[in-house]
Amino acid sequence: MEQISESEKVELKKTTSELKEGVISIASILNKHQEGRLYFGIANDGKVIGQTVTENSLREVSRAISDNIEPKIYPEVRKEKIEGKECIVVEFKGSNTPYFAYGRAYMRITDENRPISPSELKRMILKNKEQIWETSISE
Repeated sequence: MEQISESEKVELKKTTSELKEGVISIASILNKHQEGRLYFGIANDGKVIGQTVTENSLREVSRAISDNIEPKIYPEVRKEKIEGKECIVVEFKGSNTPYFAYGRAYMRITDENRPISPSELKRMILKNKEQIWETSISE
């Protein structure tokens, strides 16, 4: 199997103890690419560590995303065996930018999450309004 590596669309976390950082990564990836993937159980260097995956841990990940990302998204959160080890995979999509995690907007730059400046946030919001205006039907 080819090695999974971090990129602008992929975030790797060793365990769900890094859940908050994972949620921030989801919002920042959505703001730039509108889709991506988050893995729990894989180190930053791509080494598969695995972790214990229970219904409860899947629910915890799902709830953290649901409770802390605005506007709401509905990702696929599942258990997957990678190199024989259990991992959690979160696949997400959304085009309703800007997305906020824990009340703050972030943008993905290479494999980092950077806070979005107020001027960039304003530009994103105005761009969305423009797109909505252009696609709405006029009388």
